Amino acid sequence: NGIVGKSEKIKNILRTLDHVIESNVPVLIQGESGTGKELVARAIHFNGPRRLKKFVAENCASIPETLLESELFGYEGGAFTGAATHGKKGLFELADGGTLLLDEISNMSQEMQKKLLRVLQDGVIRKVGGSSTIKVDVRTISASNRDLKELVEKGKFRVDLFYRINAITISLPPLRERKEDIPLLVDHFFRNISRDTDTRLREVDPE
Repeated sequence: NGIVGKSEKIKNILRTLDHVIESNVPVLIQGESGTGKELVARAIHFNGPRRLKKFVAENCASIPETLLESELFGYEGGAFTGAATHGKKGLFELADGGTLLLDEISNMSQEMQKKLLRVLQDGVIRKVGGSSTIKVDVRTISASNRDLKELVEKGKFRVDLFYRINAITISLPPLRERKEDIPLLVDHFFRNISRDTDTRLREVDPE
């Protein structure tokens, strides 16, 4: 699934993935931007029992707080100004049977965290403007480029939600901490972008 490396840190991550892929436990992936959080989430989904169902990813930091609830849970027609008359399915409903990646979950407000916690506990959603509930079966994978435990200690992230989403935590190292993987990555990218008819790769100066 594109996870390239021979460093001990990458080997440890792959060993952890072997344990979580077949299970249904919620996973928290932490790491700096660019360390491959969505790559790992896709590896979990597409190698597990839900691989034939949908994988849906959403960056919680890219959606205005006022729209995040309707984006995740959907809305009924006419629920608010500008809402489509026929309503809209949310990401939880679209990912039913599959996996939902909530990237940058640390950007959620306390109120939105409370609503998410309720969904994860009960396995049901209620659309914005709706009165009935919809049962969903979704494996959630959360990701953050900030230390959630530190945010919990500062009162900026709910402790009950923290323990709900991180049955297993996978910490991804930045490239500067696994420099031995750089030659492998260079070779990997060259093979992907090379248009030469032969299989020889151009050499890269070590410096």
